[in-house]
Amino acid sequence: MPYRICKVFEIETAHMLTQHPEKCRFPHGHSRRVEVVLSAGELDAAGMVCDLKAIKLALAEFMDSFDHTICMNSSDPLLPELKKQPGARLIIYDNLDPTTEVLAKHMFDYIQATLKLDVVYPTAEGAPAYRIGQQVTLERVRVWETSSTWAEYSEDSAQQQ
Repeated sequence: MPYRICKVFEIETAHMLTQHPEKCRFPHGHSRRVEVVLSAGELDAAGMVCDLKAIKLALAEFMDSFDHTICMNSSDPLLPELKKQPGARLIIYDNLDPTTEVLAKHMFDYIQATLKLDVVYPTAEGAPAYRIGQQVTLERVRVWETSSTWAEYSEDSAQQQ
């Protein structure tokens, strides 16, 4: 697709990787940067792939659901104790370690489904509504774990397997 845009979200998450042989099996946090890359073969009536504000509105609640959470494997022995903690924000993956690759695919799948909803996001009175048109394709989701490491998921990479 000739046109691409990217919206970046920043979230704070922790995880622990039960299968990791060293330090990463213990709880640790990351300041994550999530890049959502969208494309279109043609621009909308406003001359854009879509307005970046539409992406922000469409994904704000979902991205916030990750902020200050602990992502965990459902079989992690620490999970029952953490569930008892008042206000604990947990995201649990069914018998799967929440690696950055797993988070990237989870986010990709959610965003892909959200784009298909064709939701119109209201604006101030009299202004045109925000919308992510049907011409828009989700290319990839890249999740940064540190300033020098990331994982990404795209349908292209899944189809190459």
